[in-house]
Amino acid sequence: MPHAPSVLAAAASLLAAAHVPAQTSTEPPLLAAAVLEKVEVTGRHYDNAIGSSDAASQGSIRAELLKSRPALRPGEVLEFVPGVIVTQHSGDGKANQYFLRGFNLDHGTDFATTVNGLPVNMPTHGHGQGYADLNFLIPELVDRIEYRKGPYFARSGDFSAAGSADIAYRQTLDENFAALTLGRRQFRRLVGAGSTTLGGGLRLLGALEVQGNDGPWRLPEQLRKHNAVLTLSAGTRAQGWSSSLMAYDAHWNSADQVPERLLSAGSYQGQPFGRFDAVDTTDGGQTRRSSLSAEWHRHTDSGSTELAAYAMHYRLQLFSNFTYALERPDDGDQFSQQDRRSVYGASARHAVDHRLGDLPARSEVGLQLRQDRIRVGLFDTVARRVTATTRDDEVRQTQLGVYGQTSVELTPWLRGVVGLRADEARFRVDSLSLAANSGQTSAHLLSPKFSLIAGPWARTEFFFNAGRGFHSNDARGTTATVDPKTGDAVDRVPGLVAARGMELGARTEWVPGLQSSVALWKLDFDSELVYVGDAGATEANRPSKRHGLEWNNRYVPVPWLLLDADLAWTRARFADADPAGNRIPNAVDKVGSLAVTLRELGPWSATLQWRYLGAGALIEDNSVRSRASLTTNLRVSRRLGLASELTLDVFNLGNRRVNDIEYFYESRLPGEAAPVADRHVHPAEPRTVRVTLKLGF
Repeated sequence: MPHAPSVLAAAASLLAAAHVPAQTSTEPPLLAAAVLEKVEVTGRHYDNAIGSSDAASQGSIRAELLKSRPALRPGEVLEFVPGVIVTQHSGDGKANQYFLRGFNLDHGTDFATTVNGLPVNMPTHGHGQGYADLNFLIPELVDRIEYRKGPYFARSGDFSAAGSADIAYRQTLDENFAALTLGRRQFRRLVGAGSTTLGGGLRLLGALEVQGNDGPWRLPEQLRKHNAVLTLSAGTRAQGWSSSLMAYDAHWNSADQVPERLLSAGSYQGQPFGRFDAVDTTDGGQTRRSSLSAEWHRHTDSGSTELAAYAMHYRLQLFSNFTYALERPDDGDQFSQQDRRSVYGASARHAVDHRLGDLPARSEVGLQLRQDRIRVGLFDTVARRVTATTRDDEVRQTQLGVYGQTSVELTPWLRGVVGLRADEARFRVDSLSLAANSGQTSAHLLSPKFSLIAGPWARTEFFFNAGRGFHSNDARGTTATVDPKTGDAVDRVPGLVAARGMELGARTEWVPGLQSSVALWKLDFDSELVYVGDAGATEANRPSKRHGLEWNNRYVPVPWLLLDADLAWTRARFADADPAGNRIPNAVDKVGSLAVTLRELGPWSATLQWRYLGAGALIEDNSVRSRASLTTNLRVSRRLGLASELTLDVFNLGNRRVNDIEYFYESRLPGEAAPVADRHVHPAEPRTVRVTLKLGF
């Protein structure tokens, strides 16, 4: 497998030679599902015109929009997906918290993400099922984000019940660049990228990123991150190939969530204690990821073919303490989650235009194969020193998905899409700490999909979507018979958990310059089984049902002004009767985003964004709720000549005292006589200012 130093050296050598003129992007387009003749409206930010989607909640975001708004962390690029909110409850080297459609997605359980063709979500992960760490993302390389919400798309498999996003990197750059960002609290970031043309029609792109940050925490975060990408490509949009080598390494300290009773007291162990303090000052982690991937594509007037393969190596060592001294009063409750894996995968898809009787149609078939070879463990630790083993397992997990889909033009104003997906998962667990939890299991699932698209009339179209989706469970839960903490007998859990969804939607461009869509949706889960990483066991949660309304708007009244407004309301409940109540903890009721962007007013551009994360129940009876938060971000940019730019970013402009995450559970501080049920919070960062100088060449 590739290693970080070699990739960093290669990228650095490329940047040194980046005076060669850059080429325009040759990224192949995604397969078009529509058969109707499209009315194409190519904007600088969105490719969501009438006739381009199979659902109101599907769309594409271009790189130009990503440049217009600031992002505090790399994972926040997903907030450009309408209805998604991204936060952090620990150190910035750890995967984010994601919120969408009434889900606290934890670190990605029901939202599937790919970057440059590589899957981000990790099954059977040490910290949480579907763990999606996007900190290796380099936003300046993103060409577009293709997003889909709901289980209506045959191409989308594991972890995509609530939605999915494919983040595509560029293969060439419009201009080579180097950028330096400096900010408060020791934030510094240097990123450079360049592309060049080699002999024989080959193109080479390289990028290198180095970042450090201490954050607002009393315990300096000391985040140190190194990141590199090297891509070789050839051909055109019609036919070509590319291969990418990527490497990422990071280590950090964590200030995890703190109990509110400590904040009320204002002191801890005789010392002042505030929102940005930590109870256990030895929490933190380190992670590493390297990958090699390749793809080949051919697109013709009558069809298309795409092939891809990848190999990846990944490591994580995470130290956390959320309950302080609840279980081990003398040594504290710190634990370490460790994950080391190699991942191999391949995919193929072929689409062809044809006729069903007298009706024009387009059919697509595809195959996706992935195998994870994992060594995953959970250990008791004191100040990052292992003192006991809770569980230690070797896992081999293989997932195969095949699908077929046909889109048929039933009339000039009505199109239907029918799809079927079949998934098989095989799990083999060799428990090195508790032989009773070893074993082999498998699971199968069929997922039908159906869509109707009507219109357009007056530049307006209507959608009906229905389908079945799923997420996989942690492999260890499918073979476990004994709880590794207590020794009690436990039931095995199914390998795949089904979800059923439905959506009614509309999209219109009736008002000149305005793209507006609305979606009324519902999503039911058989069970929200969750692997609890700090307990080493899979908890069987209850069946759930969610429904909601989304309203998204993009308005360009004049060429220099862009208005974005995304609003979402959700009702999330457990579907069965239980005296504890029917609220789903951490299911947020409302989210919203409003942004005003002024573009190219002479050398100036600016964006002001308001970002709202609503309240939600923290326990089943709704007696304790999280607090809503509203923050404002500002970006002001000025061009310095043709190829250079100076940018000012201000996060949390109003310096509001809000939280990124809130939980309610029992914990016990050293010296407390008994556990205390309390609200535990992780604050959002206070006002943060960063300045970036970008030089193009």
